[in-house]
Amino acid sequence: MAETQHVTGHRIHVLTLEGKQGKQMTLPHFFSVPHRPDLIRRAVVAAQANRQQPYGADPLAGTRRSVVWPGKGRGMARTPRVKNTNRGGFVPNTVGGREAHPPRAVTDRTKRINVKERQRALASALAATREVRFALERGHVLPEHLKLPLVFDDELEEVMTSWKAKEVLTAVGLWGDVERAISGSHLRAGKGKGRGRPRRVPRSLLVVVSTPSSARGFKNFKGVDVVPVHSLGTEQLAPGGDAGRLTLFTPKSLKMLEDRLGAHLLPTSLPAVVGISGGKKA
Repeated sequence: MAETQHVTGHRIHVLTLEGKQGKQMTLPHFFSVPHRPDLIRRAVVAAQANRQQPYGADPLAGTRRSVVWPGKGRGMARTPRVKNTNRGGFVPNTVGGREAHPPRAVTDRTKRINVKERQRALASALAATREVRFALERGHVLPEHLKLPLVFDDELEEVMTSWKAKEVLTAVGLWGDVERAISGSHLRAGKGKGRGRPRRVPRSLLVVVSTPSSARGFKNFKGVDVVPVHSLGTEQLAPGGDAGRLTLFTPKSLKMLEDRLGAHLLPTSLPAVVGISGGKKA
C-alpha cells in the first residue's frame, strides 16, 4: 500500500507598517510548488505575443508606379523599368521596389498555452517570490535580515499617499530598491523613442492587493506596480520570464489568490514522498 506524505505550508510573520513582526500565518500551499522556469518563460512569452498589435506592410507598397519590360536581346538585365527612364522599379531587386516577403497583418502571431500550464506557471512564479536568491539574481536590493515573502497587515491597502508609502518601505528596508529603479531609469537607445516607449525603467516592487483602488500611494514610484489579485499574471511576477520579483502581499490578497487558483494546486498535486509497504520487491 502506498502512503503519501504531503508538503506542509510554510509559516511566516505578518509585518506591520512600522516593519515589526506581528502574528504568524501559514502560507497557501501554492508557495510550495516546485520551480518551473520553463513554464514561467512559456507563459510570459504567450502573454507578450497575445497582446501584440497586428502589423504588416501595405499590399501596394513599392508597386505604385508604371513600369515596362523592354524585352530581351538588348544586352541589359530583364528588370522592369520605370516608363521613359532606365531606372528599375516595382520588383524586389530594385531601389524603391516592393519587398520580397513582407510581413502580413493577417498573420496569426498569437501563442497558445494550456489552462493548467498557465495556472501552474502562475503558482510557480508565486512560489519563486519566497526565494531570496531569485530576488538577488534579478538585481533587487534587500537588507540582510529580510525573509521572503513579504506579507504586511491589511492596513497596507489603506496607504493612499506617497509619503506614507515611502515611510513603510523605509521602515522595512526596501526603499533602496526603489532608488535603484529611479537611478536606473534612462532614455532608450534606438527608434523606440519615437514609438511611444522613450524610457526604460527597471522593475522594482510588486504590490498585490485585493481591489484596484487599494494601496494607491505606491503607484507614483518608478518601477513599482500595484496589481489587484484578479489581474495578477505570470508576467508581473516574472518580468521578462525571470522569476523572483520582490513582491508585497496582504493576508486578504493571499486568501483571494488561494480561492482563484482553486483546488488543483492544493497539496494533493504537490510532489510527494511515496513509501512502499508490504508486497514483493520489484
